[in-house]
Amino acid sequence: MEENVILVDENDNEIGLMAKTEAHKKALLHRAVSVFIFNSAGEWLLQRRALAKYHSGGLWTNTCCTHPLPNENNMDAANRRLKQEMGIQCSLTELFSFTYKEALDNDFIEHEFDHVFVGVTDEKPNNNLDEVMEWKYMSFCDLSDSIDQIPENYTVWFLKIVEQVNILSRKVLV
Repeated sequence: MEENVILVDENDNEIGLMAKTEAHKKALLHRAVSVFIFNSAGEWLLQRRALAKYHSGGLWTNTCCTHPLPNENNMDAANRRLKQEMGIQCSLTELFSFTYKEALDNDFIEHEFDHVFVGVTDEKPNNNLDEVMEWKYMSFCDLSDSIDQIPENYTVWFLKIVEQVNILSRKVLV
């Protein structure tokens, strides 16, 4: 049985539930969370999405992301997915939220009210290969160079917020 996503209005008020693929086909605004993990050296923990993902397979992105389940708060969703995808746990802080709407592969449209979380840990990931084909740590300088040279290797949502995460995370994670 397919997961439902939480449909929201422009103020993140819940207005209903819908099957995940249907919401992505119809481009309906729904709630999401994105997690960015850094190590104690300040490097970014990135994941490369598994090729079998229903969209954006094989692209590099933030540590993990998901849709909160019905009756699940955003923090619990972020922690659940960090454990499911990367096999790690750490203290998370919500950094900001934003909305975006972008066409993806496989005729999906991502229209999300995304809550962005950050955390720091040196725990080594134990990635779930059904979700994450590989992971790596990168300095922001190397990441910026890579994005400038080959932006098509990164997910659309990651490209939209990487600069803002870099600025705001330094203020929160000191």
